[in-house]
Amino acid sequence: MTPTERVIEVASARGLDVDVRAFPQGTRTADDAAAAIGCDVSQIVKSLVFMVDGEPVVALVAGPDRLDERKLADAAGGVEVRRATGDEVRTATGFVIGGVPPFGHAISLRCFVDRALLDHDVVWAAAGTPTDVFAAAPAALASAADAQVADLRVTHGA
Repeated sequence: MTPTERVIEVASARGLDVDVRAFPQGTRTADDAAAAIGCDVSQIVKSLVFMVDGEPVVALVAGPDRLDERKLADAAGGVEVRRATGDEVRTATGFVIGGVPPFGHAISLRCFVDRALLDHDVVWAAAGTPTDVFAAAPAALASAADAQVADLRVTHGA
């Protein structure tokens, strides 16, 4: 089974019907994805893997936003937070960086979604490879990912 087929299968099992679109030029970065799809970069979901007290977790944030590690630690009930290495991402999710979807990972991972993503009608997420994406209503995506909603992005002036 290909990584994209796994994403489609897991999405379906979780009640989310996805139509994967391939962009051979790549959707590895949020800017690349937005340009390829023709949407605003804030509609791109970045599935970021961080280690919280040694446990890999997924944080879903909008394309232009940076993750506030302290907020993720608080949401996950942890103390020590760092970005996962490429090997840790691959081991935990079964996917390469740039293609990590919000669900369908190699192991069961806790997932957190930034509240700002829920403000959109449609968002786009990676479908298992750096060239495949799918659209979804953000609330449906969060539900399929069993994601806990939290304020995760860096806010300026706060």
